[in-house]
Amino acid sequence: MLILRWDGETARHQEDDLAEEEPLEIRVRGRAVSVTMRTPGNDDELALGFLLTEGIIRGPRDVLRVEPCERNEEGNLLNVLLAPQVPVDFERLTRHVFASSSCGLCGKATIDAIRSQFPAVTSDIAIDPEVIARLPEVMRAAQATFDRTGGLHAAALFDPQGRLIVLREDVGRHNAVDKVVGYCLLNSPFPPDRHVLLVSGRSSFEIMQKALAARVPVVAAVSAPSSLAANFARESGQTLIGFLRGRRMNIYANPQRVTFHAPANAR
Repeated sequence: MLILRWDGETARHQEDDLAEEEPLEIRVRGRAVSVTMRTPGNDDELALGFLLTEGIIRGPRDVLRVEPCERNEEGNLLNVLLAPQVPVDFERLTRHVFASSSCGLCGKATIDAIRSQFPAVTSDIAIDPEVIARLPEVMRAAQATFDRTGGLHAAALFDPQGRLIVLREDVGRHNAVDKVVGYCLLNSPFPPDRHVLLVSGRSSFEIMQKALAARVPVVAAVSAPSSLAANFARESGQTLIGFLRGRRMNIYANPQRVTFHAPANAR
């Protein structure tokens, strides 16, 4: 896109890349269940991650196929065909029961419903804090689209040794997480119950809920969590790390998975 840039002294026209944003309509068995604004790409992962974190599917065996995304005058369409034995509560899906904390609709009943559907995480993964401290740098180096646009969130999955498994970018932080979860469903590992999910912004309640549904035991963010996210993590057995910058971090819930070593001269 041609823009006018002012540098404090002169104005000049130049080309600038913007992050793409388009609607995606997700259908299940031909019926619309959600419309989300997202960055095009990895739409099959986004749809499957959304369905898993909403509790509609439990694993790869629940999915027969994801039909290719079609572009038409009304936008982008994606249809997910589920195995015949998978029940779908279309009424609940269209009501968006699992609301995000930002919309002000997430009350105790919603949280209780989530906990009844997704039990607490019990993973015994142990990770060195030095490994955790390196993750943001690895994620940032892999954000190719962010380098061009500066306008995308990122979510990345790492193993206990700090190896990057998958990274996805999107205009929506929740979409980026769904794409990572969907990748695991289509490929591996699934469930990612011995891995770390890193997000580029803050960790909200909805991100913690999605991580719980996917059975991810450790969630880290470069910014702060909300109070609801921290409380939810404590009760859901999730390790929650915030302000992961440089070699510093705050651990808000279940720190036992981070293996701090005492100095050799410590008494």
